[in-house]
Amino acid sequence: MELQLTNANKDATVQVSDAAFGKDFNEGLIHQVVTAYLAGGRSGTRGHKNRAAVRGGGAKPWRQKGTGRARAGTIRSPLWRGGGKTFAATNQDWSQKVNKKMYRAAMRSIVSELARQERFVVVESFAVGSPKTKDLVIMLKDLGLDQALVVTEDPDENLYLAARNLYRVEVVDVEGLNPVNLVGAEKIVITVGALKKVEEWLA
Repeated sequence: MELQLTNANKDATVQVSDAAFGKDFNEGLIHQVVTAYLAGGRSGTRGHKNRAAVRGGGAKPWRQKGTGRARAGTIRSPLWRGGGKTFAATNQDWSQKVNKKMYRAAMRSIVSELARQERFVVVESFAVGSPKTKDLVIMLKDLGLDQALVVTEDPDENLYLAARNLYRVEVVDVEGLNPVNLVGAEKIVITVGALKKVEEWLA
């Protein structure tokens, strides 16, 4: 498969492997992997204390009969101020198991569909000399874009800092690629070096 190289002569293309960029679209697998990825990002750290977990309350506050008051077994009853919660929420693990073969197959399916829809904008290099947002805006405007996922071969701090104020622009290296940011991107600006790294990873 060949991808058009942007900002070059019209015949300039980049050859990529069909094993990575020529797969069929597997909607069910992609949905499962995206759902699992989002679920894995949930913290699940909410937690309340039930009557057993609240400190104190070991002694019966008064005798069972003869006081004229209602029966009480502990001052940590959910009915009392300072007591435990009746249906206490507990910490939860929302993660779902996705093995490496499934994850890579889903990524192959995603990048193949992106290539078919011509949503890849392949460039020789993409870098800014200083961490200035206006420089990045000009570069994107030259490509006819105002929102994009920018994928570089290696982490680029200047590029990352320049994109922080652009809420529709995300900058990642190849290690930071995931099914969620790929699926959600309207266009993916990717360097040739990053494209080859992705091909090597998925082929």
